[in-house]
Amino acid sequence: MKYFTIDQLSALNEGHEKPVRFVVIGNPVKHSLSPQLHQPALDELGEEARYVRVEVEEGKVGEAFQKLYEAGIRGINVTVPHKLEALEACEFVDPAAKSMGAVNTIVFDQNGKKTGFNTDGPGFARAIREEFSVDLGDLKVVVIGAGGGAGRAIATQCVIENCSQVILANRTLEKLAPMKDQLSKLVHREDLEGPRDRIETIALSDPALEEAIESSELIINTTSVGLKASDPSPFPSRWVEPHHLVYDTIYNPARTRLLREAQAQGARIANGLSLLIHQGALSLEYWLNRDVPLAVMRQGVKNALKD
Repeated sequence: MKYFTIDQLSALNEGHEKPVRFVVIGNPVKHSLSPQLHQPALDELGEEARYVRVEVEEGKVGEAFQKLYEAGIRGINVTVPHKLEALEACEFVDPAAKSMGAVNTIVFDQNGKKTGFNTDGPGFARAIREEFSVDLGDLKVVVIGAGGGAGRAIATQCVIENCSQVILANRTLEKLAPMKDQLSKLVHREDLEGPRDRIETIALSDPALEEAIESSELIINTTSVGLKASDPSPFPSRWVEPHHLVYDTIYNPARTRLLREAQAQGARIANGLSLLIHQGALSLEYWLNRDVPLAVMRQGVKNALKD
């Protein structure tokens, strides 16, 4: 079965020895790769648990959380369009997730109280370390498409990691003004004090974007431009230079036009598969309180992408 609905929770465990303990919710949710990411890890760890998709209507996330807990669910991943609604439905929210304005991981305590986390930001930091053997905080970054959910989470993590330069680029600047204000407050937290350049915002159509990219070390594409074979690069790829690291959060296709052309320019590149794996691994770590097998999770996703 591709997914369940909230009205079908009584059928979650029909015909299965292992009970469902973890789910991903979304709308639509049938194309989520989360089961292929998490189930191999649960099996490898010997957990008597299954992971499935559950479709939830907008406006009913809080109600769904309660019903899922009553059905025996102990951990939930949240995908679009529910990440903000999930945040509002939690009794407790991790401070970083609150700054990111979204929750993608729910942990239930023994009384059913919900704590919300966002693993996209810290998962991205882990992905950069894996792909480029450098810490995110040591890099000057530009985030293309910073006004979207993924862009905001990644930009927030860049500030948390104390990046010396964070340039937020978006099609419309209106989305960036309140975001810059909130990130600027993070900069002035006592535990994040230190020398840094200012957080900057810039429109994708602004000619000054070329200079902004030139001054950066890590270019991050968080837009959906590149999902289609006919898509152009989200900015002129001739701006990419050999000193750049280029990370595209898109993982299917594995090589977007941006990545192909950036590599041709001599830059080091990576796609979003490592982000998918690390944010998922962090969810499992929250739920199980143990190390998880990254290699098994990686292979599970790769097998799914081949199908």
